[in-house]
Amino acid sequence: MDKTVRRFASHDAMKAEEYRYWQSVSPRERMQAVADITLETYSLKGQYADAQRLQRTLVRIQRPQG
Repeated sequence: MDKTVRRFASHDAMKAEEYRYWQSVSPRERMQAVADITLETYSLKGQYADAQRLQRTLVRIQRPQG
């Protein structure tokens, strides 16, 4: 993990650099970052990470043949 501190001339320049960074990493690394942030958020709230999960609803729609 790169812990370099950078200074930017504007908020827009900072956001542009942040966008470029996240576009440069693989989708797997982005998903891992989301998972890490989610676990950290649960711990800050004093909740167990496995207490809440994404709910998936499966719906099957049969369309008439024709």
